[in-house]
Amino acid sequence: MIINIKQLFTGKADVLDIDCTLDFSGFEYQNNRPFKEPVRVSGKISASAGIVVLNAVAEFVFHCACDRCLAEIDKPMQVPISHDLVTSSTEDDNDKLVLVENYELPLDDLVLEDLILNLPSKNLCREDCPGICPICGKDLKSGYCGCRSDKIDPRFAILKQLTEQTD
Repeated sequence: MIINIKQLFTGKADVLDIDCTLDFSGFEYQNNRPFKEPVRVSGKISASAGIVVLNAVAEFVFHCACDRCLAEIDKPMQVPISHDLVTSSTEDDNDKLVLVENYELPLDDLVLEDLILNLPSKNLCREDCPGICPICGKDLKSGYCGCRSDKIDPRFAILKQLTEQTD
């Protein structure tokens, strides 16, 4: 979605309201499609004292799988979006400035970038998720499976020998 914001830069308007939905259903992140429903973006672009600022909130349901048990997670999220918009910049300008060419703001690109930067790096269905059994694959949230837990990973077998020597 391209928004023409020339009227804000030329002083013909002070505020431009934003209320739209953006479709990112084709976007893939961590072997998953996290945005199955449209992302709602609401806020405003305002001009004051020669500065044009985008302030908005993106609301969406984040779809993913638990990193421990692979259960489906549907987590409602809100991500604040705030950027200073400029029509020209130098190399010394800070990274928070967004260069707007021909007074056209590509809102979908900007919002998608902010969403990616704010997605959680660890996805858990609950904080104390026990995961799945490494031997039989049973989901341990429904109870333990009875597999032998005294089995030692062969990579750590040498450490077991060291503790037996000190006894």
